[in-house]
Amino acid sequence: MPFSRPKRKNYSEDELYEYAVGALARRMHTVAELKRKMRARIEDAESEYGHTLLELVTRRLKDNGYLNDSQFAAYYSSMRRDNQRFGRMRVITDLKVKGVHGDVITKAVDTAFENVSEEKQAREYLQKKRLAKPKDQKQTARIFRQLQRAGFGMKTIFTILKKWEVDDETLTALEGESQ
Repeated sequence: MPFSRPKRKNYSEDELYEYAVGALARRMHTVAELKRKMRARIEDAESEYGHTLLELVTRRLKDNGYLNDSQFAAYYSSMRRDNQRFGRMRVITDLKVKGVHGDVITKAVDTAFENVSEEKQAREYLQKKRLAKPKDQKQTARIFRQLQRAGFGMKTIFTILKKWEVDDETLTALEGESQ
């Protein structure tokens, strides 16, 4: 039995604020994510009233310290780095999708990956995913693509593959594929 969508209605500022605080109590959100959630609940979100209501609630949440994209980006970057072992580019992409501003992303990711060796991070990612030295071209290509999706740079990926003594023909083919 599927869940029904919440009914759109005319919320007062306090009701929408309570909804937003509840959403933030469950997990951190960016400003863009929370506005999207609130907009889905407001009956006339595109009207002047709906737009003003969203801005009032957002301002109130920021003033009370519940909503802060800088804190979100810093927390998110460090969690993705430490828990999933993702690379810098993956974290940047994920934060862009969540609607965080570019300057905030750059600052948070630079801070999170300040003293991190990308090669060491990639090796830890491979270990976490239980990926070992490839035996053939197909496995090499699979590992190459997986490291790309995880956000590691080409230089790091090729360094790891060369240390695994992957033949030059395969490396050349993968280099051509990545361009």
